[in-house]
Amino acid sequence: MSDFVHQRHKPPTSLERPRELVLVCAPLRSNINLSRIVRTASCCGVSRLITCGPSKIDPKIARVAADDFSIEKHRSLPPVLKALRDEGYQLVGLEQTTNSQSLHGFSFVHKTAIVIGNERLGLTEDALALLDHVVEIPVYGLPFSYNVSTATTMALYEYCRQFPIG
Repeated sequence: MSDFVHQRHKPPTSLERPRELVLVCAPLRSNINLSRIVRTASCCGVSRLITCGPSKIDPKIARVAADDFSIEKHRSLPPVLKALRDEGYQLVGLEQTTNSQSLHGFSFVHKTAIVIGNERLGLTEDALALLDHVVEIPVYGLPFSYNVSTATTMALYEYCRQFPIG
């Protein structure tokens, strides 16, 4: 047995450089999914989270996340995407389409907005038309897609893997 001892630690509480990563959520059906997405966004150093539609974030989670990044609420997704494009963000949708690329081989750019669709309906045609890229996560069984909060976690983690801090 090795003499090496693992000691628990907490990661740094602030990022050395802010990520230019925005997470945009289409109107979601489940407030639980949205609250889980907010928590993951906080862990990944997202700079802004934009929600569209009537969804509500658990107040306790929103309070904690508000210390780390801004949360914005908008009525409709297409105007948000147009504004982000004007700010210089690359718009990357997370959706299964005939022309989507596998997340495994996709290269993010530093200034990215990841766009998440509705749990049942995905991203609308008007939103898809505004995106620069669409990525999907391969699924190897049933159902044919991951839960929206799980898929968001995977996409955010891949971005963070490509742009580590420190």
